[in-house]
Order: sequence, then structure tokens, then C-alpha cells
Amino acid sequence: MASNKREQLISTAQGLFAREGYHATGIDRILAESGVAKMTLYKHFRSKDELILAVLEQRGQATLEGLRQLRAALPPREALLKSFDGLHEWIHQDDFCGCSFINAAAEFHDHDHPIHRQAAAFKAAFAEHFRELLQALGVAQAQALAAQLQFLLEGALSMAHIQGPGDQALQARAAAKVLLEAAGA
Repeated sequence: MASNKREQLISTAQGLFAREGYHATGIDRILAESGVAKMTLYKHFRSKDELILAVLEQRGQATLEGLRQLRAALPPREALLKSFDGLHEWIHQDDFCGCSFINAAAEFHDHDHPIHRQAAAFKAAFAEHFRELLQALGVAQAQALAAQLQFLLEGALSMAHIQGPGDQALQARAAAKVLLEAAGA
């Protein structure tokens, strides 16, 4: 039961943080919407920052697991391009509010803050997804190309958040194909 309350807090907080921001969302609002008692919240999380870290951890693990499954199920080039297709699907969901990690890094801009560090670690892990796929394709400069592909994906993600969902991810996918072809992959 306690684990269910913890998950309920994380789920409620994740939705509120995405829609309203980390700083703008108060603990009382999370408690009211989750139906969880304050004592239960502090049993699981010593602070709001700990709750934010748990939200990001859960979101990051789910995303990275999806990427691992993608790498296991598809040939490397197809898995890489499918990452952009997944972005296209995500930005067209009704609850899309931008990237939790970009938003967290923006609100907790001090690079030494644990929340900023966790956001940066997730983005590094995502780049690693691209690097692993590029290495499997035998690309000589896998690290550099992985960064370029991530710039495309992150740019599409940010523009979809700013402009509203459109073809940003599909345009980034097309640019990724050009980069892959130039690299011989």
C-alpha cells in the first residue's frame, strides 16, 4: 500500500510539474490532487526536491528502457530513425507539455544542483543510445554524430513545445537520414 501511495504522489507530481512547472507547483497542490496525506508524503520524500528527483528518475528509467527495447528489436539504423518517430508520436499526445528534463534544467539552472545534474545525466544517457546505435553501424565518428543527432531531436522537441505539435520530429528525422547517409550508415 505504501508503495502505491509513493507511486500516486510521483504520478500526480509528474503531471503537475509538466503542466505548471516545478517551482510553481506546491506540495499542498500535489497532496490535494493525489489525495495523499502530508505525513505520507514526507515518509517517502524528505523534500520537494526529492520528489522532483523521483519524478525525473521514473520518467528517465521508463524512457531509457523503451530505447533499450528499441535497440534490441530493430536493426541499428531503423532503431535510430524510430527514435524520431517516437518523438513525433509523443509530441502529438494530448498531455504533451515539453521535456521534463529540459524544463527541470531551466528551472534549476545551477549546474551543481542535484535536479540539474539528473536532467543532464538523462540527456547524456539519451546521447549514449544514439552513440551505441552508430557504433553498431560502424560509424567512425560515432560520438560526434550522436551529438548532432541529439541536437536535431532536442531542437525538434523544443520547437514542438514552443510552436505546438507539427512535423518537427519528421523534419528532424529527414535531417538525421542525411547525416547518416553522409556518414555511410
